[in-house]
Amino acid sequence: MRNIGIGIIGGGYMGKAHSVAYHAVGAVFETNLRPVCEMICTTTEKGAREKAEKFGFRKSTSDWQLLVAEPAVEAVIIASPQKFHRDIALAAFKAGKPVFCEKPLGASISDSLAMVHAAEASGLANMVGFNYIRTPASQLARKIIESGEIGEITSIRAEHTEDFYADPNENASWRTDGRSNGAMGDLAPHIINGVLALVGPIVDLVSDIQTVHKTRPSGNGQMNVTNDDQGHLLCRFANGASGSIFISRVATGRKMGYAYQIYGTKGAISFDQEDQNALWLYDTEAKSNQQGFTKILTGPEHPDYRAFCQGAGHGTGYQDQIIIEAKDFLQAIETGKQVWPTFRDGLEVNKVIEAAWISNEEKIWVSVN
Repeated sequence: MRNIGIGIIGGGYMGKAHSVAYHAVGAVFETNLRPVCEMICTTTEKGAREKAEKFGFRKSTSDWQLLVAEPAVEAVIIASPQKFHRDIALAAFKAGKPVFCEKPLGASISDSLAMVHAAEASGLANMVGFNYIRTPASQLARKIIESGEIGEITSIRAEHTEDFYADPNENASWRTDGRSNGAMGDLAPHIINGVLALVGPIVDLVSDIQTVHKTRPSGNGQMNVTNDDQGHLLCRFANGASGSIFISRVATGRKMGYAYQIYGTKGAISFDQEDQNALWLYDTEAKSNQQGFTKILTGPEHPDYRAFCQGAGHGTGYQDQIIIEAKDFLQAIETGKQVWPTFRDGLEVNKVIEAAWISNEEKIWVSVN
């Protein structure tokens, strides 16, 4: 075992999640690389010092360039707003440091392309933070599909739905300003990444993207909402399957609706993140009087579960997904072999989202490539 210095840029929700993960991952997975939380960067010196004390970092700064240049920082975690992703990633690769970047990869296709080129030219470990697909249940779903157990995929219905803006009287905030903070920028990357992982490349699509609540309370008045609340995508896949993806932050009653139903010629799979430790499987070869979806409870025999618990049905949670990501990133650094999803996989997600925006604006089917 050897230590590896970790630097995290961003001290918000995801900055804390990654801090917790890197403190825990060495013990949970008994990794050969043992992270040391060296430095954290936030927007102010005072705030950075406070976060360093709360999250257990040795140093702090308000200048991400100082963090990247810090000799004790050997790997960089980007958990900042996406408008900073490109510059940070390029500087880190130039400094010879692996990079883990929160989703979505870049603020634009050109940003993402530049990040992919820099990552691949460096040969260093690079990953994007799509954590939901890393639940033991979704990893099991991928294995079942890849093994051919449910036959050839014919269709998928997928969604990422939440209701944190379902109430039209909810106040305006940074989430209601700018395309990158809307449902297509915030929620869509996760489920699109999941769909690509489970079914494969999307060839073309048509979309309808909407702002449901066009104004929201702000101070003593109303503020215009400048981004989207929900989107519908109808997709055709390279393998011949078709499918739909629904993204919404105004889906009343949905708290973590990362869900999919996948239909094949020999069976089907159903999953809902609100019950993230269960996968439902339908087998057409079951006796006719015993056919129906069977609930599979995740347990030690499923990917990455045993490290957290030795009993089936006890379950894993959201923070555990981040710890699994940290384990995979450390593995990529240690072995020199990239671990999915890389920056290039992040680019593929961005391409789908860009195609959806073009389709919505031009009211036509659009090729993803």
